[in-house]
Amino acid sequence: MHSGHLNRRQMLSRTAGIAAACGIGIGSAATGAGDEQSAPAVTKGRIRQSVVQWCFGKHWKIEETCQVAKKLGIPSVELVNPRDWPILKQHGLKCAIASSHPFDKGMNNPKHQPMCFEKLRAAIDASSEFGCPSVITFTGFREDIPDDVGMKNCVAGFKQIVGYAEQKKVTLCLEMLNSRVNEEMKGHPGYQGDHTDYCVEIIKQVGSPRFKLLFDIYHVQIMEGDIITRIRQYHEYIGHYHTAGNPGRRELDAKQEINYPPIMEEIVKTGYQGFVGQEFIPTRDPLEGLTEAVRVCDV
Repeated sequence: MHSGHLNRRQMLSRTAGIAAACGIGIGSAATGAGDEQSAPAVTKGRIRQSVVQWCFGKHWKIEETCQVAKKLGIPSVELVNPRDWPILKQHGLKCAIASSHPFDKGMNNPKHQPMCFEKLRAAIDASSEFGCPSVITFTGFREDIPDDVGMKNCVAGFKQIVGYAEQKKVTLCLEMLNSRVNEEMKGHPGYQGDHTDYCVEIIKQVGSPRFKLLFDIYHVQIMEGDIITRIRQYHEYIGHYHTAGNPGRRELDAKQEINYPPIMEEIVKTGYQGFVGQEFIPTRDPLEGLTEAVRVCDV
């Protein structure tokens, strides 16, 4: 468990000047208007950060999210519908990871595999054409399927599609999700791949450099804790990271328990070259929260 809360002085230091950093009035409707010469929140850039669009969709349209990302110095907006990728391109942004099939219906259940193949193949094609490096994928919900059978089904299913990902030079990233929290989009009771050991074992058995783990720090904290040790143990299998504060999948602030700076330092030490997606659900001004999170992770 990483529970080092920031004290009030540290928090004030980190959040001071948030509006100036973006050249945007906090709480204003304008997300893009402001001083174009204002300093970005990213100053070190050793962690390549990304904004997860669904978290901010209630507040910003994709065009506005792109404007905010550019202001903050973030090179990617992810989990964006391919129809909106031209907007990212207009702003010089990447899509770090693409969506595919739903998380509740995955490879663990043979009846869902044809749908998964269709969705994954389409996402791989679109990603290859656009230059999106990764596509997200899931085990699916248990639905009374024993864990060993679910693993066997996942391995068999992913082996059928991973060759296509290799051909297109796109990486499939299997996400571990927490099954403890019973709140919408904060936890997923019934999800089979709810431990890193389980997901990594599937990845090992599939045995492809184009099949990796999406290590969601928030979900791992809830199910296991011991985040830095897990990163050290499994970094060679990790293809993408997500963040959020716990409890509540909130901002990365002093009201949550995960100590992000040393986690980010550890990610840097592993030589990781991929993206870290900011995937928290705003509880206050979204620009203020995102700017703070970007600064906390910019180690």
